[in-house]
Amino acid sequence: MNNLHRRMGTFALTMTGLGSIIGSGWLFGAWRAAQIAGPAAILSWVIGMVVILFIALSYSELGSMFPEAGGMVKYTQYSHGSFIGFIAAWANWIAIVSVIPVEAVASVQYMSSWPWKWAQWTSHLVEKGTLTGEGLAIATVLLIIYFLLNYWTVGLFSKANSLITIFKIVIPGLTIGALLFVGFHGENFTSGSSIAPNGWASVLTAVATSGIVFAFNGFQSPINMAGEAKNPGRAIPIAVVGSILVATVIYLLLQIAFIGAVNPSDIAKGWSHLNFNSPFADLAIALNINWLVIVLYADAFVSPSGTGITYTATTARMIYGMEQNKYLPSVLGRLHPIYGVPRQAMFFNLAVSLVFLFLFRGWGVLAEIISVATLISYITGPVTVMTLRRTGSDLYRPLRLKGLSIIAPLGFIFASLTLYWARWPLTGQVLFIILIGLPIYFYYQAKAKWKGFRQNFKGGVWMVVYLLCMMTISWLGSEKFGGLNVIKYGWDMGIIVVVSLLFYTWALKSGFKTEYLENGRKVNDGLKAAAAETAASEES
Repeated sequence: MNNLHRRMGTFALTMTGLGSIIGSGWLFGAWRAAQIAGPAAILSWVIGMVVILFIALSYSELGSMFPEAGGMVKYTQYSHGSFIGFIAAWANWIAIVSVIPVEAVASVQYMSSWPWKWAQWTSHLVEKGTLTGEGLAIATVLLIIYFLLNYWTVGLFSKANSLITIFKIVIPGLTIGALLFVGFHGENFTSGSSIAPNGWASVLTAVATSGIVFAFNGFQSPINMAGEAKNPGRAIPIAVVGSILVATVIYLLLQIAFIGAVNPSDIAKGWSHLNFNSPFADLAIALNINWLVIVLYADAFVSPSGTGITYTATTARMIYGMEQNKYLPSVLGRLHPIYGVPRQAMFFNLAVSLVFLFLFRGWGVLAEIISVATLISYITGPVTVMTLRRTGSDLYRPLRLKGLSIIAPLGFIFASLTLYWARWPLTGQVLFIILIGLPIYFYYQAKAKWKGFRQNFKGGVWMVVYLLCMMTISWLGSEKFGGLNVIKYGWDMGIIVVVSLLFYTWALKSGFKTEYLENGRKVNDGLKAAAAETAASEES
């Protein structure tokens, strides 16, 4: 297996997933979704949940088969080789590591609107939605705190994260109850000619860009922490699906409470004109719920920090996994002999997080970029799990999903549609994310004297063509999604569905029994042996 310490139970893993999902997304997501889609933002959360759930189900089977650190950066290499494995791993890591500074930015942004006289200095932390020098300094301190809480041991991380996550569930609950009881305006849901005043296309765009995909992205954390799970076959699917469903209920109630609490006179100007520095805190101040104001400002540190702590842990495991795949220097894959954590990887991620913090100082900009980058790796999950049912049919599967032959292609289609909904030119930035990483891949291929490169390239070239094709459709697509309107609204999504099915078929045929699968097989064999040992002890 590996030398990571297996100490995390089902509850701790579920708290890890829920803690990642309920981060700064709950503090800003409802406002951004309502700003884009109006009252129909409620539907955006439901659509987002369906999209993510179909993708997560594929990864649940993979995670239970290969419970190893940084699993999501390894699976595609097992099924399609190193070329597409690197693309998926690189895009996924970029998306996840940049979440860490985003959470710090969220805390500082809420801090900048503290209403007390003694805290007037905080108003200088943010200007026009971006952090100032003082704001950057505080955010940097938060990143170091996230780092230190993960530095010594997984046990400390598990205990701290579980406590923080429980707190993060209680505070949104109090917020929902207070807003519904004190300041609920039912007419806000029906004011105007439609519950979707900005059009139904805006409901779909909100899924991709308002922070919904960004929030649900946290389902990956239990999978990337699978190497530390006590009983991964049982714990991973429960943690992944359970955290998504619980978070969906919380986010839906938050969205309803937010829409109902907005002053009707503000809505008269249009939902797109709603501007808040600290959305829920600003509403609480307007409704004179003073105790809630204090609680929200406190939670503006706890919720994002909890997610930041979780992602600091999971990104270290991702770097560890990428090094195991020979994508990065071997020093980043060293585990501490006592604490069992990849400390060099943690230092590397801290440095990258600081770079992102200083380059992108606003929550909204990074949330959009993260969402699009994440979708690249989502695309590969359904393809990988179905390919391994063919090339790794003899592998031990603690979880074998029924109906996966339907779930997987639907997950691929849903991820493709969401990528398109993100709007041009944001979708075009996907190519840039790939380009900045490919020189690293080619460098390590050259060091290996291009051994097996042709077969690996052939196994993953479909992904490059797919991304170029998706960007072309986005560019020529409906004006409702930022395109040139060459392809009209309605037809554009029909084309996406057809194209997705064609690429899904090509992707399945491109899979082969890779040399890397043997590494996964060792993990799988260890899991099978542990399961047999457990079953024998229970019988005796």
